[in-house]
Amino acid sequence: MAGRIDGKRVAFLAADGVEQVELDRPWQAVREAGGQPELVSLKEGTIQAFNHLDKGDQRRVDATVGQADPDSYDALVLPGGVANPDFLRTDPQAVEFARSFFKAGKPVAAICHAPWTLVEADVVRDRTLTSWPSLRTDLRNAGANWVDREVVTDKGLVTSRKPDDLDAFCAKMVEEIAEGVHADQRRSVHAH
Repeated sequence: MAGRIDGKRVAFLAADGVEQVELDRPWQAVREAGGQPELVSLKEGTIQAFNHLDKGDQRRVDATVGQADPDSYDALVLPGGVANPDFLRTDPQAVEFARSFFKAGKPVAAICHAPWTLVEADVVRDRTLTSWPSLRTDLRNAGANWVDREVVTDKGLVTSRKPDDLDAFCAKMVEEIAEGVHADQRRSVHAH
């Protein structure tokens, strides 16, 4: 069946302040397609999810960025929320964890404010992507071609703007994970 990702391990990189629906809906989509989602974060225990500016539920962390081996995952999902990517992009291990998926050519899906972490990882140059509109200038300054579309796919990188785009985002994310490694993805990583 098309869009099955049976047995594939998918890392969800998130921290406190993650937008709950942007974590839960893709997580559910991975599960329903037969994949194994795992929450990777900056510290052990739980992270605090938010519904816009209100506290949502807590989510249990499966591994920290220091413990998690990017090679053991088939794909990476970066949910949004304002505080979440701001915490991640200031953590060198989190940034390197995200960058490693691009180096390996593995699918990456990022929604809303999540591409902030990808700016820090320097993996958006010469890529076409979208995000929450407030990141447009940051992404363009980092060399990306920013467009205002529901979902954008560029060589294994899937991006969307906001929770309203989740249906399209989740469908495209599962499709890209099912396709596997994208050789073109590797070429977008710039030496550091």
